[in-house]
Amino acid sequence: MPATAKELLPTRRSLLTRLKRWDDQASWQEFFDTYWKLIYGVALRAGLSENEAQDVVQDTIVCVARQMPHFKYNPALGSFKSWLFLIARRRITDHLRKNYRRVKTDQPAPDDTSRTALLERIPDPAGPALDAIWDDEWKRHLFQTALRKVKTLVEPLHFQVFDCYALKDWPVKEVAGRFHLKPGQVYVIKHRVSSLIAKEIERLQNDPLA
Repeated sequence: MPATAKELLPTRRSLLTRLKRWDDQASWQEFFDTYWKLIYGVALRAGLSENEAQDVVQDTIVCVARQMPHFKYNPALGSFKSWLFLIARRRITDHLRKNYRRVKTDQPAPDDTSRTALLERIPDPAGPALDAIWDDEWKRHLFQTALRKVKTLVEPLHFQVFDCYALKDWPVKEVAGRFHLKPGQVYVIKHRVSSLIAKEIERLQNDPLA
């Protein structure tokens, strides 16, 4: 069944409004489920450990919660994407600076080059790398968000076919045989689902809160 424009509209504006209530646990869980992987992935790619990345996610969510009661969205001041990045970036750079100070204060033997090698691997917290990482992970986040939405709008069989052929890269003959379809049907399903995903990504990108 084709999805209507109304069904595909993002809900971030209403979600942010609901987050102003501290006791709205369902909305806060939705916010966490929507954005934790994005924040976690950026933190990992910035050079943090898994535990440090988990701390960044937790600290970012706590900071958002503290600011939300007084938060007023103003598109003239920047996008939701930029606002969330600003909060996450501060948490990430705090950890990077801690790592830098910890390594820098080590006292290795004069001929020990391990400290220099480790220092060189720590990204510059103020450098442009985090911006590029965030943009890359945000694109991944939009795709996954659109994918989850479209999954609820198409027939389960069609999504399984799309998953195997387009995402898992199975040969078309194998997909057709698994689901008792003709190769032409697999191509059509892939095209239809891909079109829905592309439309949803475009809609998310055009969202004022994106």
